[in-house]
Amino acid sequence: MATSDELCVNTIRFLAVDAVQKANSGHPGAPLGMAPMAYVLWDRFLKHNPGDTKWPDRDRFILSAGHASALLYSLLYLTGYELSLDEIKQFRQWGSKTPGHPEYGLVPGAETTTGPLGQGFANGVGMAIAERWLAQQYNRPGHEIINHYTYAIVSDGDLEEGVASEAASLAGHLRLDKMIYLYDDNDISIEGSTDIAFTENVGQRFQAYGWHVVGPVDGLDLSAIESAIRSAQAETRRPSLIICRTIIGYGSPNKAGKASAHGEPLGEEEVRLTKKQLDWPYDEPFTVPPEVLEHFRQALERGEKQQAEWHARLEAYRQAYPQEAQQLERNLAGDLPDGWDEDLASLFNPEDKPIATRVASEQVLNAIGKKVPSLIGGSADLAPSTKTILKDYGSFGPEDYAGRNMHFGVREHAMGAIASGMSLHGGTIPYTATFLIFYDYMRPAIRLAALMEIQAIYVFTHDSVGVGEDGPTHQPIEQLLGLRSVPNLVMLRPGDATETAEAWKIALQRRHGPTALALSRQNLPILDRQKLAPASGVQRGGYTIWEASATPDIIIIGTGSELHFALEAGQQLLEKGIAARVVSLPSWELFDAQPVEYRHSVLPPNIRARVSIEAATPLGWERYVGLDGVAIGVPRFGASAPQKVVYEQLGLTTQHVIDEAQKLLARG
Repeated sequence: MATSDELCVNTIRFLAVDAVQKANSGHPGAPLGMAPMAYVLWDRFLKHNPGDTKWPDRDRFILSAGHASALLYSLLYLTGYELSLDEIKQFRQWGSKTPGHPEYGLVPGAETTTGPLGQGFANGVGMAIAERWLAQQYNRPGHEIINHYTYAIVSDGDLEEGVASEAASLAGHLRLDKMIYLYDDNDISIEGSTDIAFTENVGQRFQAYGWHVVGPVDGLDLSAIESAIRSAQAETRRPSLIICRTIIGYGSPNKAGKASAHGEPLGEEEVRLTKKQLDWPYDEPFTVPPEVLEHFRQALERGEKQQAEWHARLEAYRQAYPQEAQQLERNLAGDLPDGWDEDLASLFNPEDKPIATRVASEQVLNAIGKKVPSLIGGSADLAPSTKTILKDYGSFGPEDYAGRNMHFGVREHAMGAIASGMSLHGGTIPYTATFLIFYDYMRPAIRLAALMEIQAIYVFTHDSVGVGEDGPTHQPIEQLLGLRSVPNLVMLRPGDATETAEAWKIALQRRHGPTALALSRQNLPILDRQKLAPASGVQRGGYTIWEASATPDIIIIGTGSELHFALEAGQQLLEKGIAARVVSLPSWELFDAQPVEYRHSVLPPNIRARVSIEAATPLGWERYVGLDGVAIGVPRFGASAPQKVVYEQLGLTTQHVIDEAQKLLARG
């Protein structure tokens, strides 16, 4: 190792160690061991411009082992990103840009939020998919506008998580050769040696997935690491895993190679001994030798030059292919074309036969898909049931990366995380689809998408006990509440085809947060908007869809497949001399975001007689019906029987709504 390289590597190491020590919190061991591989990658391979974090053709780097965040912060500062040394000194402190784990949108240069292990691994697969799809769609002979790598550093913990296994399997199948992952193979977990729970042959496992495996290589040997990355770049048919044998806590006389180096500061004395062991001549914490900073900051000039060359290629592309260039730039900007939603209102006629909202969604999806070329997605092996095939647009796969239909296989967790990676990459609007019951398998990925405030659309069909004969294993009860509990996630449960169209409009226009659509398996009547309020009320989350009087005696609230029960109950109550207002409330989140004046106009505080109906847990509905109202729901698991029988037995009927309304009014 040349002296200058050694100084650079140690600068990375000790910025991380000093940050952890000052915070008295964090993970110093991984940065000490990972620093050489990170240095080689960032210094000799990574195509990026620290002055522009949004350059579309930059390489993506993911620190999937997000607990080693101090390593990433050191690299970002040293190479010239908008992250100061003072921010590193404020590691893990309130208001800093250096939180305990990297956060997208907060940390300049962090490509994704990592920490929950395996998520970053799967995000990278999504980024590589987006890169391949955009390249296939828009590159032309002599015009390589999209051509970059997705790199990641992954840990033992990442590879043990199921989401990474799902994503790795799909990546191998798809032959995503522009993916290169460096595996920090240090044999240590929090509880001790990885041998206590993790003894598989990782290399053989990834070879079985269809990956190109390099190594093991010595994680201290810069030349070996460089050769391994070049070997991975030369591979043109498979993603690559480079196994780097490292020592956690490298250089620490008393903690190197031990579990104690993982998740706690070294201690002031051990920091001093480690610096002595590695011939670091500086006593002052956070020292950055001037020559080291000068070396790293060459990334700015190098990145500006690479980006300028790309802009020149883009200009030549505009001249040769103006239409394609315009569309590509619109996709990368996340803009929707003019008139993309013009025809949606005319898709459905109340005189048509009842249709399930999943079927209505299929029609809306395909109408939008014709006008929004960046819309790409698929299901977890359920497309015929979720109705999420984009007709005439082919399948994305190793033989044709231009297809817009993704086949994720039975991999719900990876599907959610891959969609996040596609969104983070830019240029695509990803959607996924599965049954609502399997939201539980996707929840960690959806939570992170909401945390990152990125656009992703989740289609969840078979959204209630209306699944019928499949029984309680497939009948979602608590999942709607689970979705509603996630900050910055908008969940919509449309009550008919016209509301479904509005729900898709919301999903396409939500740029800074994910959207979930809960759709019915069973057929529902198409509501006559000539006699009811316009479906555009969905845009506000909730609205008065029908009322017998401007001063009603009672308010009935419904969502999804139970909305028509609420409507029928309200109209039948009028025949009994009871004036009802019927409210459609497809999205709690959007409704709660409305001004208080609007919310009170829909749900006047002085009208305390309220009934809600939804085929899910009633928990949470007290916020809308109040403690004096009645929430008709399903506070138990479902049952295996025909849909109509299940609904009748569980009280999901028009008559039950009427009965409860009358009881409520009789109580005064």
